[in-house]
Amino acid sequence: MAPVLLERRGTIGLLTLNKPRKLNAWDKPMRDDIVAALRHYDADECVRAVVMTGTGERAFSAGQDLTEAHGFDADRAEAWIREWEVFYGTLRRLTKPIIAALNGTAAGSAFQVALLCDIRVAHDAVTMGQPEINSGIASITGPWIMKEMLGMSRTIELTLTGRMMSADECHRIGLVHHLVPRGQVLDKALQVANELAAKAPLAVRLDRAWFADMTEGAFRHTVDAAIRSHRQSYASGEPARKMEHFMTQRGHSLDD
Repeated sequence: MAPVLLERRGTIGLLTLNKPRKLNAWDKPMRDDIVAALRHYDADECVRAVVMTGTGERAFSAGQDLTEAHGFDADRAEAWIREWEVFYGTLRRLTKPIIAALNGTAAGSAFQVALLCDIRVAHDAVTMGQPEINSGIASITGPWIMKEMLGMSRTIELTLTGRMMSADECHRIGLVHHLVPRGQVLDKALQVANELAAKAPLAVRLDRAWFADMTEGAFRHTVDAAIRSHRQSYASGEPARKMEHFMTQRGHSLDD
């Protein structure tokens, strides 16, 4: 089963995360496929906007596949952050608008990916948040992205508690732009995508480029900080211990 599904809907490129058994959690091969898909749509002159969604009703994506992250040492942790630099850099520098059709939970790095999209559509059962601390993973890129949108106080609270926000809270604070019934999420996202696809393409490209330019220095600084922090964290063995405890509490094995 392909972990990423691609479909054209007129001038819209639809990208569907397709690992429902793992709540669409991603590992390196899946992230590589997502980056390749985004670049494919960006190079296609017939595609004017992109919609990203997930398979199933439970999750847009649970974020990082803990099975992969559990065994990291310091060197692999640094390479891992470089992979996120490519993924997030691709989202930031895409020349076409991206709409997140949130069919379910967006947790951790998937929350970050959703925030790097331009517009977010969700239903009332969606939850979003930064729960990495609960599995022993330091949050560095996430707080930077959240701070840009939410300010420092709320970013600190969400990062240190690891709590998930309801769709209503996300809508009230502006993280979800359109809150619709569950069965209408993809249709609404496609409607928004078609509206953006009808805009002047050069103006859209220049606007998105400027959004990225405004935060480029902070993005690079954040990547460097993430490498330092994750090298220290994974060298200590703390994430592996916390992940084992986290999964045991939920009745899962890291070998599942």
